[in-house]
Amino acid sequence: MPRYRLHYFPESGNSYKLALMLTLCGETFEPVWTDFGGGVTRTAEWRSAVNEMGEIPVLEIDGAKMTQTAPLLLKLADQYGRFGAESDDEKFELLRWLFWDNHKLTGYMATYRFMRAFTEKSDRQVLKHFRRRLDDFLGILDGHLQHNDFAIGARPTVADISMMAYLHYPSDEHGFDFAASHPAIHAWLGRMAALPGWKPAYELLPGKRMTNYAK
Repeated sequence: MPRYRLHYFPESGNSYKLALMLTLCGETFEPVWTDFGGGVTRTAEWRSAVNEMGEIPVLEIDGAKMTQTAPLLLKLADQYGRFGAESDDEKFELLRWLFWDNHKLTGYMATYRFMRAFTEKSDRQVLKHFRRRLDDFLGILDGHLQHNDFAIGARPTVADISMMAYLHYPSDEHGFDFAASHPAIHAWLGRMAALPGWKPAYELLPGKRMTNYAK
């Protein structure tokens, strides 16, 4: 049995966070495609057998099923001694940006992108509200990255892996042209893509794709 099995679907940026972290640490994983669009994660059977929280991703480590990307990223950073903090001050900054991402950036971008691209009939007013919130959050991140190469300074951490995941998907899904609207974010995404071993989500996460209604 492989050490790592990742339950995912390709459009899941949270799945990509774990796939990318493992890949950057030189690890491989067995991909377990999950029919999220078909509703399998909402079934009692799946929740009983895979994840009681009804969410993707799920990372199996030596057969033990573990969930929630933020603590998993921190666990892997400790385990491999990579992309973590090297001081108490760095740990605080890493957690500050990681929690901000989970609550604000990923929280809104994941829902906005799903509604915009992968929902056949979306509520325009809801999308408008989410877009307004995202414009604020992306402006905050762009301002920070105008003075920092990465989230906590000169080197990447799991905070960067977490924040960049949903932003790196094709623009026809999330609707942003970062090169034009947020040049510091665009440059940072380029720095992340230049890390040895980096691969985009649709290369790391194979399998059936959902229909993109935004194209």
